Amino acid sequence: MDRLIEFASNHYLLVSAFFLLWAVFFVIESRRGGNPISPQQATNLVNQKDAVIVDLRPADEFRAGHIPGSLNIPASQATERMGELERHKDKPLILTCKMGNQASHLGRQLRGKGFADLYRMQGGVTAWRNDGLPVAKG
Repeated sequence: MDRLIEFASNHYLLVSAFFLLWAVFFVIESRRGGNPISPQQATNLVNQKDAVIVDLRPADEFRAGHIPGSLNIPASQATERMGELERHKDKPLILTCKMGNQASHLGRQLRGKGFADLYRMQGGVTAWRNDGLPVAKG
C-alpha cells in the first residue's frame, strides 16, 4: 500500500489522467444506451413530444403494474419484435425496466439500428412508483 501511495505521488499526472479517462469512459458508455432521464422528465417528454415508453419487463410483471400508455416488449423478445419499435422510429423512445439496468443494453442495439432519440428511465418502474406517479394494471 505504501508503494501505491508513493507511485501516485510521484506520478500524479499519470494517475490523474487515468481517473479522468476512466470517468469519461463511463459517461460515454452510459449515454450509448440513451440519455438517462427521471420519471418526471419522461412524463414531460410524453406530454410535449409524444414520446413512447417501452417497458422491457416480462409480461406478467407488466400486467401487475405498468406506466399507463406504455408498450410492453420484454427484453428477451426485443430482437424478434423490432418491427413494433420501427413504427415509432420518428418519436422519442423511453426505455424502462424494473430498476433501469436492462434498458441500456437494448438502447445500444437500437442506436445501431438508427434510432436517434433514445432515453432510458433512471430507476425504471420502481422509481416511477416511488415518485407517486400513476400505475395501470392489466
